[in-house]
Amino acid sequence: MSIGRRAFFTTSALTGGAIAAPALAQSTRATAEAPGREAAVPVRTGADLLAADRWQALAGRKVGVLANPTGALTNLSHIVDDMVEAGHRPLAAFGPEHGFRGTAQAGGSEGGYKDPRTGIPVYDAYGASVDKLAGYFHKAGIDTLVFDIASVGARFYTYIWSMYTAMRAAVRTGASFVVLDRPNPIGGQAFGPMLDPEFASGVGLKPITQQPGMTVAELAKLFDARFLPGDEGRGLAKLEIHRCQGWRRDRFFAETGQPWIMPSPNMPTADTALVYPGTCMFEGTNLTTGRGTTRPFEIIGAPGIDWRWAQALNALDLPGVRFAETYFVPTFSDFAGKTCGGVALHVQTPHRFDPIRTGVAMLVTAKRTYPSLFGWRKDNWIDKLTGSARLRTMLDKGADTEDIVGAWQPELEEFRRTRRPFLLYS
Repeated sequence: MSIGRRAFFTTSALTGGAIAAPALAQSTRATAEAPGREAAVPVRTGADLLAADRWQALAGRKVGVLANPTGALTNLSHIVDDMVEAGHRPLAAFGPEHGFRGTAQAGGSEGGYKDPRTGIPVYDAYGASVDKLAGYFHKAGIDTLVFDIASVGARFYTYIWSMYTAMRAAVRTGASFVVLDRPNPIGGQAFGPMLDPEFASGVGLKPITQQPGMTVAELAKLFDARFLPGDEGRGLAKLEIHRCQGWRRDRFFAETGQPWIMPSPNMPTADTALVYPGTCMFEGTNLTTGRGTTRPFEIIGAPGIDWRWAQALNALDLPGVRFAETYFVPTFSDFAGKTCGGVALHVQTPHRFDPIRTGVAMLVTAKRTYPSLFGWRKDNWIDKLTGSARLRTMLDKGADTEDIVGAWQPELEEFRRTRRPFLLYS
């Protein structure tokens, strides 16, 4: 029994850290009431639509499900539990990072086990090679793989790459691939630099932008057409998409009417997801991203940082965001038990907010304000996160925010053109 699985049976507690900053009360929920915007129409996910028909679309198929706790219906029932109750019992489940039932922390998984509730065998898909995953498909005897995981819209969030690996395994085994689509919680705009294939890793396997602005089903279509033929010699035998109803590209999560289910332990709210494509870049520095507090990725800091960082950032008047001076003590991870100073991001106008430009401005001002404190991780993890060495080398040479952001505009525009045929929503 793995450590993650033992924890599943013994505890589900999550400890939050202390934060002295004012609560981040300005939520993305404000967008639903923004002047001039029509009232939000509740979204029905692909899973909701199939469940309403008691999963008849899967009748007679040998099904495996790649999911985690976000693979849930609007009524909060997990899709696998609902399938079983409807008489369409999957042959297997597959767990990504954090696990099928979500008990593991960052960089961890639950291992393989029999699901206590359903008795269905669960295979560990996190970090599994294509060959290993294809072997799991053969062992489980599946002819259809259903994918239902809520991503958060950033290239370095690992779930989309678990999907791509599963797609490759489906090509090798001849299995059909079914995607139950969900809204992109941070909207449908693309931002940021393109991944250089030489910097491919588990946080970015293929050349897409840092914030692709696509749903998982849209990405699956792009992956099938543009990447699978090069890696596997052909695309999927069958890619089956079940779209959302009621979602538009200009809608953020608060406007969907969907419940927020944490996609990972350090993604507690939709507000976290909104800033994550930018502030996660601080995982490549010697500052903390707020793991071990109640607001990971919304607060950034380190011992020795003071009020000057917030002042410098607010002087830039970045679109849609303000910064509050904050002090906090992480309960685990970087600087655990130590008092840190830093900034708390308050996104005031999500439709004007560019998280990656904001993240770059934060990096630039942190380095200039605290030159003896700021530094990169020794393994240059920032290069994996941003998809090349460009941001790091430009910043080290003194480039400002506009120079750095301007450097990737041509490739960003190229990606926006590339993705257009694969978009499902207006």
